[in-house]
Amino acid sequence: MSLTIENLQASVDGTPILKGLNLEIPAGEVHAIMGPNGSGKSTLSKVIAGHDDYDVTGGKVLLDGVDIAELEVDERSRAGIFLAFQYPAEVPGVSNANFLRAALQARMPDGEELDAVEFYQSMYAKMDELEMDRKFTKRAVNEGFSGGEKKRNEILQMMMLDPRYALLDETDSGLDIDALKVVAKGVNSMRSPQRGFLVITHYQRLLDYIKPDVVHVMSDGQIVKSGGAELALELEKNGYDFLKQTA
Repeated sequence: MSLTIENLQASVDGTPILKGLNLEIPAGEVHAIMGPNGSGKSTLSKVIAGHDDYDVTGGKVLLDGVDIAELEVDERSRAGIFLAFQYPAEVPGVSNANFLRAALQARMPDGEELDAVEFYQSMYAKMDELEMDRKFTKRAVNEGFSGGEKKRNEILQMMMLDPRYALLDETDSGLDIDALKVVAKGVNSMRSPQRGFLVITHYQRLLDYIKPDVVHVMSDGQIVKSGGAELALELEKNGYDFLKQTA
């Protein structure tokens, strides 16, 4: 059971971004990716999720051994992929509650209906865990939310959708320390032997609260170094000067 990336190559408007990237995230593990700006970190998460701005020119994206590279975004989501965006989009006119109900209903077998009472009980319990006011259920998705509120809302979506593999693209950006702790608590509550995480971040501080099993360094569209949690501390102290030495 793993999310496995094999020789992945992807471009935007003809410009190569991912250049033969290889990565394996076994179920039950948290992998963090760090690296300089422009190294392809966010591109990787979006390509795995199926974002149509990117052209995949080679390689495979294997979800528990099944190649999902040709699946549409919604099909990848139903298969178990979740992406928390660095900049969550606003969806005017659609309440959080209706958005989540529709997403969960889409995962139900044909002919089955989501139980409304169980849905609200589950949603309220998770909102309480994330210290979200219940008034957010009636507000349009992310509309008028602060940066921290948007990130908590992304984690709420993840907790409700219960994915097999969660991709968190700089979920810590724009968060103060209290919000960071709450978001990390929500992520940690989802850790299990059946679920894998890919956490993309620039900063060690997130990894103080979400302890990674493996840390990867990405540069120029490839994974160039991997190690344990201590690698993030090394990067925090010394930066990415070693990349210049190996260039």
